Amino acid sequence: MSLYRRKDSPYWWVKLPAIAGETRPLCLSTGTDTKRRAQEFHDRLKAERWEQDKLGKKPRYTWQDAVVKFLQETTHKRTHERDKSMFLWLHPALGGKCLDEIDRTVVDSIKFQRAEIATKATANRYLALIRTVLRKAHREWEWIERVPTVTLFRESAGRVRYLTLEEFNRLHRELPPHLADMALFSVATGMRQANVKGLRWADVDLLSQHVRVAGEAFKNGRSQGFPLNAAAMAVLQKRIGQHSEYVFSYRGKPITNVSTKAWWAGLERAGISDFRWHDLRHTFATWHRQAGTPTHELQMLGGWLTRAMVDRYAHIAPEGLQQASGRLDNVLQGYALATPERQKGRP
Repeated sequence: MSLYRRKDSPYWWVKLPAIAGETRPLCLSTGTDTKRRAQEFHDRLKAERWEQDKLGKKPRYTWQDAVVKFLQETTHKRTHERDKSMFLWLHPALGGKCLDEIDRTVVDSIKFQRAEIATKATANRYLALIRTVLRKAHREWEWIERVPTVTLFRESAGRVRYLTLEEFNRLHRELPPHLADMALFSVATGMRQANVKGLRWADVDLLSQHVRVAGEAFKNGRSQGFPLNAAAMAVLQKRIGQHSEYVFSYRGKPITNVSTKAWWAGLERAGISDFRWHDLRHTFATWHRQAGTPTHELQMLGGWLTRAMVDRYAHIAPEGLQQASGRLDNVLQGYALATPERQKGRP
């Protein structure tokens, strides 16, 4: 039967004979659990395939076709599993549609539906994935003639929570040794949680005081180097000999989780609230800005891809900007003193 149910799916499925250029029958979900709509999908698809086979008409590709091709081409992405999870959520809305049926109205419906059950930032990730797939279908695969406009929600600058030096000292004293070492190394280098947990001795050059993390560990795929200051070097010297492969370990095994009971208990004892492990990276950036580190240097030290990611720390050290502004004092001093004299006697 060309229209049927499957035990592993709530939707109706179609099965149509192979046409020219295909080696097997086409089996496809209709994306609906209503038989009437499934029958309409079946009849339309059957007619389109007949025109393609007999009249040479260009085929219409479905969203599901695009998802399969996209996943095949992006197995290297660090977010591959997350993409698959997002596609599963999108399937009820897009699974039974042809690509040329996905217009601004359809996308906006998904946009607001997702925002109702999650944050705008989360909704934006789904919208960005839809846009990426449709752009590939248009520009690379030549499956559709145009891409609908996909507008994202405007997001806030982001959360910046950091510790003062005194707060960090309190926290450091309350953490068990393995977490205390990792926390100190994090604020000393600005490395992300995943990179600290996965740091191998093979990535560390103690002689040149440098760490090199391979590109596979980053979303942008670019390798990143981190210079090691005295505090970071002291941590590494302390960890030598505790594990043959990984820098940070606990009871002979690599550390895979830092947000443990010991971490939260340490925060509570230190009297610190509303603080996540990732905020150690904010602390690193904040301390650098307070110490006068220029934006371009901080961007390179922390491995931020764009300057905009670093600009959110600009307000933390206004005294640095005040000092920069003062560089014109010598240039403008004569003008400033002379101006009142020139204006004497004027109304």
